[in-house]
Amino acid sequence: MAEVHQLIITHGIEEARRQAVNKHERRVVEAAYQVLSDDAERMGFTYSGFALTSLPHKPPQGSTWRREGHNLTLVLQAGVDRNEKSIGLPYGSYARFILLFLQSEAIRTTSREVELGRSMRVWLGCMGLSIGGMTYKNVTEQARRISGCSLTFFADRSGAQIKSRGGFVKTEITMTNVAGEQPALWQDRVLLDEDFYRALREHPVPVSESALRAIGARSLVIDIYIWLAYRLHALRKDVEVGWPALYAQFGGCVGRIRGFRKYFIECLALATAAYPEARIEIGERGVILRPSRPAIAKVS
Repeated sequence: MAEVHQLIITHGIEEARRQAVNKHERRVVEAAYQVLSDDAERMGFTYSGFALTSLPHKPPQGSTWRREGHNLTLVLQAGVDRNEKSIGLPYGSYARFILLFLQSEAIRTTSREVELGRSMRVWLGCMGLSIGGMTYKNVTEQARRISGCSLTFFADRSGAQIKSRGGFVKTEITMTNVAGEQPALWQDRVLLDEDFYRALREHPVPVSESALRAIGARSLVIDIYIWLAYRLHALRKDVEVGWPALYAQFGGCVGRIRGFRKYFIECLALATAAYPEARIEIGERGVILRPSRPAIAKVS
């Protein structure tokens, strides 16, 4: 399955599907085919800090979340309501897609004020998240958590620790009441936190919206894809990332490193299916990253 893109190009999608022997391999084939078949390439953006750290994947038990990356630490703190009850931390694929939309729109418009209206609902729908029923409730809940939480990045540079603290947004992301099963429009606009917007403008990571659509609602695969999009094209030589480092960055959803390795390899296969140019190798001690073409060409 490592040569899934070449298999599809040379022998066609039906042969690739025939060779897929289990559910996971079928998912890899379909993700690769979806990316290869999409001619309308569109670029999205995310802050580079999320290529080295990540949000929780599942509902966290506490009101804080800490994740280690390469010389970078993210600490999230949940907001509280008027009764001082914790709102909870954002987590999962819905939170990631909301933030990806906000960051991409901010970069495209060069403004920290992002218009929502119908566009956010349409974009989420294009990513495979139809806004209705339970999906609507989940998106609304994650929007509320994103609006309330604060985040701090701790970066070590030349022996000195640099701290950047703020939130994602200055104004709350809300939706009006639902009429029947169909949600009403989102509020007109949301204002990104000034420091977060500045960091995003200074350190954006281009990603392919076709790849995100092929990945779908799989939060760890989204994180791995963003990590690869950030790391691979900047490499000048091969780099090996060991299992302990991978577990520290991506293991928040798996209890033990032994179980993490198998799960990570499966998610990595889906991430590279969505990133045909990625050149990687899985070794005994970790994953070898090789210099690769960018995840997306410089398109508008």
